Amino acid sequence: MFKEKLMALFIITSFLVSFIVPNAYAETTFQPEKFPYTEMQIQVMPEFDYPENWPKDTPSLLIGQYGTFTNKSGQDFDGKIEIAVPANEKGFQAYLVAEFPEDNKPEVQRPFDVDKDKGTMSWKPSKPIKNGDSYRFVVEYYTSSVEVKDNRSFTFEYRNPAEIGTLDVIFYAPMEAKKITLEPKAPNNTKSEYGEELFYYQYKDVKAGESYTYSFAYQKDGFKSTLEAINEKQPPNDENHAGVNGTATDQITGGSNSSGGSGGSEGNRPLIGIGGASVIGIAIIIAGVFVYLGLKGRSQSAPKASSSKTVNSHPKKQHVKKENKSISVDEKKELRKKLLTGKIDQETYDEEMKKLI
Repeated sequence: MFKEKLMALFIITSFLVSFIVPNAYAETTFQPEKFPYTEMQIQVMPEFDYPENWPKDTPSLLIGQYGTFTNKSGQDFDGKIEIAVPANEKGFQAYLVAEFPEDNKPEVQRPFDVDKDKGTMSWKPSKPIKNGDSYRFVVEYYTSSVEVKDNRSFTFEYRNPAEIGTLDVIFYAPMEAKKITLEPKAPNNTKSEYGEELFYYQYKDVKAGESYTYSFAYQKDGFKSTLEAINEKQPPNDENHAGVNGTATDQITGGSNSSGGSGGSEGNRPLIGIGGASVIGIAIIIAGVFVYLGLKGRSQSAPKASSSKTVNSHPKKQHVKKENKSISVDEKKELRKKLLTGKIDQETYDEEMKKLI
């Protein structure tokens, strides 16, 4: 009799385990439709900057996705987030995944994986996303999908995986580009004092699964990046613009004392944004667009090659800080970058600068 009861208990326990375990696993599976976006911004930047060891005479295309979604799954989420990327597109190089754990604070890098078979970049947030809470992130990657013939051209497509309250798509024309065409025609555009053109679209209440396709073409001599072109221009000679001169790589790293690691090592290290971060011209453009649209500023960055189902990171140039004075200069420059790209507001900037004086 005891054996029969024991057997019955074993069968019941096995049944419950087989039922509970799959459901526990399902709870950590990312289902995009249950994480609608309040906002998503796509930045499309041909020849904005080049990754290390990029092929010569090959234009780069930098794509940044800056999103904020809300967990509406009905439960806390403690799994991996998956974002679709063109992992099999020509020259694809994943660069960055980062999150924004606090308002008016810089983004924090997260280790990530690239699955070429599924066409995704995935990562696990630093802490569970509670049901009803929002989560802000940035994903960035490069491709070499710009074709070079009489014109330079590429096609960019974005298919949203979930509902989006506000979707912004911004195209940066390369510096010194001519005869620029963009289809469909952008309803808004502006130009910086350096002559760089920027085009932007805004969509409201976007339904899940909607697709947007753009065709961009231009003429340009040489393969100088926008950052290089702007760096060659003389910035104002004052303290707020100090540190703008130098190579594009120097501007990206901002003289930071960092080195590459597995999947974006030093997971809690604040990142210094790429591009416009230290270049006044880009900052002016971004500021102008955000004022016009009433948007919040975002950030940008650069890349490293990826492989299917492997952890990736960006091998940054290592800078050694030898003097307290140089550390202060680097920290001030980093603060300016964050202010110019909207990572921190003026009040935070002023407070942090006082600590360095």
